Amino acid sequence: MGEAELQQLIAGCLNNSRKDQKMLYKAFYGFAMGICLRYAGNRYEAAEILNQGFFKVYSNLQRYDESRPFMAWVGRIMMNTAIDYHRRNAKWAEYDDVDEALDISNGDYADSKLNYDELLAMIQRLPNAYRTVFNLYAIEGYTHDEIGDLLGISAGTSKSNLFKAREKLKQMILKTEQLPRPDTGNNFGPVSISAVSVGMSFLVNFIF
Repeated sequence: MGEAELQQLIAGCLNNSRKDQKMLYKAFYGFAMGICLRYAGNRYEAAEILNQGFFKVYSNLQRYDESRPFMAWVGRIMMNTAIDYHRRNAKWAEYDDVDEALDISNGDYADSKLNYDELLAMIQRLPNAYRTVFNLYAIEGYTHDEIGDLLGISAGTSKSNLFKAREKLKQMILKTEQLPRPDTGNNFGPVSISAVSVGMSFLVNFIF
């Protein structure tokens, strides 16, 4: 989508044009759903987060700073919506408040035959707290101090949950690598998640 077309859609949405709202939704659906799927425990939760996120996009368009990339702005709203969703709908009892967590040295696991859908399914199987910290640290690039501020926990708790998330993902990956690999297609529809922003080899090596 060109910049001129995007600005026209934004202007139409500001005027409450349902047609332009639908076009904007369609244009950014794949990108936004990719973020929501990473933070959600399943596709149903992801759809709820997505719809709440787009409602916030439409409601806050007048605050959008045109000097910043629109996609990044939408992505930040989806991420914050996912965090808010879990704050409202889940207890964060998985958090262990510790001052330090053991470091995990990255191994060389670039030869893993996982595809992204498989890794996404594993991330969704993590407990809510582990999954959220993993996404914020490994994919969004936040520090443990920043994650603590976002989630209302200590930096040590963030480190502990990241450690446990990586350990659980490592176990799931090793178990999957030992099983026969059926030829399955993409079960998540037209979603662009990591092909551009997060490389598979990076994520797998980060886990190991």
